[in-house]
Amino acid sequence: MANYSESRSKRVFLNNIDSYSSKYIAQFLSSCVVGESLNDEQEEEDKHELSSEDRRFQIVGTVANKEAKKQSFALEEYWSLSREKLLQCLMQCDVIVYNITEHNDLIDEATWAISALHSEIEHFGSTKTFILLSTIMTWAMTKPADPDDPDIPLTEDDYKRRRPHPNFKEHTSTEKLVLKLGKTKKSKLSTYVVTSGLQYGMGENIFHFFFKTAWLGELSSVPVFGPGTNIIPAIHIYDLARVVQNIIDHKPKTHYFIAVDDSKNTFEDIVKAIASTLGSGKIENIPKEDAYGTKAVTETDLLYLIVNLRTESVFLKDRLNLHWDCESGIVDNILQVVEEYKQRRQLLPIKICVLGPPAVGKSSVTVKLCRYYKLHHIDVDETINEKVRQLELLEGNEKTSENEEMLTGAEEQLKTLKNNMIQNDGQLDDQHVMYIIREKLNSKPCRNQGFVLDGYPKTYTQAKELFHDENMEVEDTRSTLPQYNKVLIPEFVFSLDATDEFLKERARSLPQNVAEEMHYTQDEFTESLAKFRETLAEDESVLDYFDYVEIHPEYIDCENVDTVEKIIKTVGRPKNYGLSPEEMEEERKRKENEWHQQLKQEEVEKELRQRLENDKMTAVLEEWNRNMAEVKKQEHELLETRSVPMRHYLMKYVMPTVIQGLMDCCKVKPDDPVDFLAEYLFRNNSDD
Repeated sequence: MANYSESRSKRVFLNNIDSYSSKYIAQFLSSCVVGESLNDEQEEEDKHELSSEDRRFQIVGTVANKEAKKQSFALEEYWSLSREKLLQCLMQCDVIVYNITEHNDLIDEATWAISALHSEIEHFGSTKTFILLSTIMTWAMTKPADPDDPDIPLTEDDYKRRRPHPNFKEHTSTEKLVLKLGKTKKSKLSTYVVTSGLQYGMGENIFHFFFKTAWLGELSSVPVFGPGTNIIPAIHIYDLARVVQNIIDHKPKTHYFIAVDDSKNTFEDIVKAIASTLGSGKIENIPKEDAYGTKAVTETDLLYLIVNLRTESVFLKDRLNLHWDCESGIVDNILQVVEEYKQRRQLLPIKICVLGPPAVGKSSVTVKLCRYYKLHHIDVDETINEKVRQLELLEGNEKTSENEEMLTGAEEQLKTLKNNMIQNDGQLDDQHVMYIIREKLNSKPCRNQGFVLDGYPKTYTQAKELFHDENMEVEDTRSTLPQYNKVLIPEFVFSLDATDEFLKERARSLPQNVAEEMHYTQDEFTESLAKFRETLAEDESVLDYFDYVEIHPEYIDCENVDTVEKIIKTVGRPKNYGLSPEEMEEERKRKENEWHQQLKQEEVEKELRQRLENDKMTAVLEEWNRNMAEVKKQEHELLETRSVPMRHYLMKYVMPTVIQGLMDCCKVKPDDPVDFLAEYLFRNNSDD
């Protein structure tokens, strides 16, 4: 039994711990205790010792994006270090893991790192372990061991015969260098190479395009590039992390490992499993050249996806102590892998039910919610019509031995539905409606993205039947709570309401043709509203059902509240991929157009204001000029009026004297005529 009390924590360096592969390997190692993989059984005190935080692996590493949130599992993060400072960090670590499976531009750094460490080997305080994570593409062109029997897998024993894909020769050179430098002084520096198959799990990377395509369901089938018959070596990312953990703990004498699971799945097998679990199950083989049209698959990705290798990890099983997550491969463990994908990417269905009286606005609210959250609108009438259309399309198909049973069942169902509609004036019985709605809720799109139920169910009985869990053979009679299917039942229930007068006014404001189409004419609406109120007042209403199963409805007064805003605030943010690149571009253009329209509107308003101001100023100026002219005219008239008496006085008493003075001045011709005239006027005035 291993003595865990003597073990100590180890400092482990990984490059690019914010990338898919290194992140999950680092995350896994951070939860492991040093030496944990050495033995299967520990006594209780050993288990207690294993849980101590101070002997877990301490993770440090470089990151590509310094702006991103710090990884919770990392003790330290480094960004854009110089080679000198990076070497100092590496010298402080017990284990150095360089991952070159994702980014080819890291090969140079990995080559430098092992060379720099090797040059400092005499300054090591303790033994260091260097692990290179390489790619199975360094085996891509390797011929089978037995040409007559190509099904015999390649193993680590074929290491010297391996031939890389031309694009991965540098990976092979780095592998050779790492192994070579590890042979010089093994007591100081142990080196290992782990050649990894295509990595899957925990949110996906290389296979993400296929998961996303199936989950979204926007394409009728998921593409397979090429014939899809190639066998893809693969491994779950946590199983690869366990390989690293085991190498650190065991320090095996073997220094080269192939890390792949036991599966021999073809490309088509993998895509089919993904499509069947997340979508309709339909796949389509398309030419490899068309892969680039997806924009989600790079040239390097395609090289990985079309690799054809039968490999086996003999040394992993013989010399390490692995507890596999997915030993049998991605196809056999697809349910687990899909669940990891959904949880890691937070692609969780949002399930909403909107209830309320007629004319309260359920459908318009539902449409807005579906647009915001990218959910599926479940309107009872539309869902029934959709089902009938599907059955009618199948009715015209030619029967074969493969589809005869399905087509016969579809014909019988269509006949049953139409007969039931004829008997009920175009309506379906509750049992048929519930079957169709339940089938819709169970569809892959609704289970992936979620749904908004529009005004259904209406009664307690309908709700109980619709959400009943069919997998429960016998309902627990001792329980007072209804048994329900957690996949089908909504997470959020909103009961919209308003006063009868408000609702009636809404109905009256509708155009006549719309009111008739919606059965909102005065008599029909009054009857419909009364029936709703009566149903809701029953001892056990549909709202009571949700209360019983502890999904408590939220009541919203639509007269005084922005209904959609309140619902969004309650439900929270969307849990999906958000806008696609095309939608983002469309949204960008829409906002740009809005901005231009706003600028244009502001310009028009500014011009209008300027024009109004100019017109106003012109009018004011004209008014001012008119007023000034009037004032001047009045002043002139006033002066004219006042000047009449004065003129008479001057003509009678002053002017004769002035005229006589001027005449005398002309006769005398004095040196100063002005002084003469003044003296004359003064003298004659005094005489007066």
